Amino acid sequence: AAVIGPVTLERDDHLLVVHAFGSVAFGATGIRLPTMEKEVHVAEVKAFKTKSGNTRFVLKDDEGNEYTTFRDAIARQALAAEGGRARIECHEEQRNGYTNVYLDKVEPLEDQESSSDAADRDAEEVAWRTAVDAAPWLLGEKPKQSVPPQTFFETLKPFKELVAEDIKDGEDTG
Repeated sequence: AAVIGPVTLERDDHLLVVHAFGSVAFGATGIRLPTMEKEVHVAEVKAFKTKSGNTRFVLKDDEGNEYTTFRDAIARQALAAEGGRARIECHEEQRNGYTNVYLDKVEPLEDQESSSDAADRDAEEVAWRTAVDAAPWLLGEKPKQSVPPQTFFETLKPFKELVAEDIKDGEDTG
């Protein structure tokens, strides 16, 4: 967002910043910079009690960056994203020579695996389901006693491999 200006108000220690998207940031002792959006891997979320008794939540990403919020709703979303990926909106505030980064929004994202990995996994799942459905025919007549798991597996696995290969070959040509 382009900053149109700082404009001095009635007093020299106040600042008005107008951003291109229409958001306005006022600061008596600090400057609020434009909102940023990014995708991060949420490494951890911690809660700290402040001297005034409020709870400060800190989201730390896998690069060591920290984002702070005092809002419970945002903290809950951060906790839901812990260990996974999230799209965050945050803004920086410069105050007394320090820059603080505050969370405005956290949206947990589902882990995205590559489409070929997903297709391979799906083919394997379908192949196992097919092999289990075909088990009575693969094992022959109904056994008089239960089939040991290892024998059952060794009988189904080659069939499952053929089915999975067939499915993957079909996807490559389609």
